Amino acid sequence: MKRIALFSIMLCILATTFCVNYGGIAFASSEIDLKSKSALLLDYSSGMVLFEKDAEKHLPIASMVKMMTILITLEEMDAGNLTEETMITTTENASSMGGSQVFIDPYVEYSAGDLLKSVVMASANDASVALAEHISGSEEAFVSRMNSKAKELGMNNTNYVNCTGLPAPEQYSCAKDCAIALKEVAGHEIYHKYSVIWMDELVHPSGRKTELVNTNRLIRYYDGCDGGKTGSTNEAGCCLSATAVRNNMRLISVIIGAQNSQTRFNECSKLFNYGFANFENKTIIDTTKSLFTLPVNKGKQEVVDIYSKENFSLVTKKGDKIEYDVTYENPNKINAPTKNGDIVGKAIISKNGNVIKEVDLIVKDNIDKLSLKDCFDKIVVNW
Repeated sequence: MKRIALFSIMLCILATTFCVNYGGIAFASSEIDLKSKSALLLDYSSGMVLFEKDAEKHLPIASMVKMMTILITLEEMDAGNLTEETMITTTENASSMGGSQVFIDPYVEYSAGDLLKSVVMASANDASVALAEHISGSEEAFVSRMNSKAKELGMNNTNYVNCTGLPAPEQYSCAKDCAIALKEVAGHEIYHKYSVIWMDELVHPSGRKTELVNTNRLIRYYDGCDGGKTGSTNEAGCCLSATAVRNNMRLISVIIGAQNSQTRFNECSKLFNYGFANFENKTIIDTTKSLFTLPVNKGKQEVVDIYSKENFSLVTKKGDKIEYDVTYENPNKINAPTKNGDIVGKAIISKNGNVIKEVDLIVKDNIDKLSLKDCFDKIVVNW
């Protein structure tokens, strides 16, 4: 395997009162005055924390629990086990849920799409339980899957007891883990299909209609906001996880324990404003651009372009320069046959020897192996 240094650029940082570290890169910022118990601002692309306040403190998060309910539903759709058109028969248990609901009827069929829309827009407890029961057979089994998924994602300060966020003594999470959950959810197109709708209606099998209004007011009033999840109980206070994108930079903002609903929206917006005003994303690796070429051993094609499997950007303070190294680990040549998506190495992004990110390298060309006839023809041509 060989390592090829690609480029380095210088980083300058001004020290102020608040500092966050990520992968060996330090960012400094002015203190942001927030009244809420806990908060976090995250850059979606790099995963870099731009601001935090008690971000790992165990707290009740009310209906923000439903981000994991939504995520597992979306993953079932990705796996082909569920579609938006799948009809789900509701139960008495699901229809009896209190709190925020869309008043589903028991023992009738609703589409998975309508139930998901009801959870995403209206934070419906009854629709959440209906999805959970269909996917896992019971809410208890579904909650076990929620906790397993949380551990898989590194959400180490989270414990789910139900799929709704209704008060439960042993249920808790933190701002950091909520940001991780929303980051996963925001990567699904189907989620954004519903998260950007301000007003809609649910038509029940009986013809009865329930009006749906998005609980996340920022999708209407904050430029660039296209998703999020609210939560509110006496124990949790008012909570909000939201995501917004401007100038090719997506941010995730989390507020837990605000005194009232308006405060959570104001403070979430304050974090967004700070992030968009002070930071920018710089693309380090782009999946659409060939990084280099390698010779193909015994292939009908002599060379092949090498690409990154995923995009990667680094967030920087506006006006600052950033120093980083990109090295490649890959073989000297590629052996035929190859197919689109074959992993052939990795790119390693580092700063001062600290690895920030590792990205798989792939080929996009389908290259057949040379046959005996191809070898003979090649010899004849060369001769």
